[in-house]
Amino acid sequence: MKIAGALILVVLTVGSLAAQTELVVARAAIKRGNEKFAKQQYEAALKEYQRVPESADESYARSLYNIGVCYYELWRTDEAIGFYRKSIAVREGLYPRAWYALGIALEDKGQLTAAKDAYREAVDTSNGEYALAHYKLGVFAANHGDHATAAAYFKKAIVQSQEPFPASHNNLGVVLARSGRLAEADREFQIAWQQSQGTFRDAAYNLKLCRALMNVSPTAEVTNLKLTQAGATPIK
Repeated sequence: MKIAGALILVVLTVGSLAAQTELVVARAAIKRGNEKFAKQQYEAALKEYQRVPESADESYARSLYNIGVCYYELWRTDEAIGFYRKSIAVREGLYPRAWYALGIALEDKGQLTAAKDAYREAVDTSNGEYALAHYKLGVFAANHGDHATAAAYFKKAIVQSQEPFPASHNNLGVVLARSGRLAEADREFQIAWQQSQGTFRDAAYNLKLCRALMNVSPTAEVTNLKLTQAGATPIK
């Protein structure tokens, strides 16, 4: 019995060491891939990410996601979508970043309903803390004239973001103005302009128009306010 127990212990120890070695190798491949990606060497980065074996669990899911990002940067959007979905499947759906990236790619392909669903999954699987997904859902709602829902999403994006988010402040200002809340809108446009250090043209335009509306009070001009479609990356 003692001999058998010793043999089992040795086998388990060897297996554990092998797993640890595999994890180290996988992480090294991902690190090399990231370095090449940072240099925009996407094909070379792909080769590194493809070295990560399926048995590497979390690292494998990450490598699949990174492969998807490379394909997206190479304008091979359909392949990117496929790898985002694979990475999500490996993580059993719990991969907010991949859900968000999938939404971006689907939106590029004009698959708007599927994109919205992906953004919602990013929110749900992050326990409601994925700022960029809130932002994108806000843009969808604003484009459909649902100003109250859009405002709620933009506010959540601002609260959840770890960094200044001028695009979300700008868009919150737009939907507030369209709801007749010009004083609140003015404040949001000011914040967007200040956070961008005076470089956000949409915010400058909207601030000027909002103040003109506050002075003369025409009702139709709010449709001219500029909703920012892009800008879904907070300023670092």
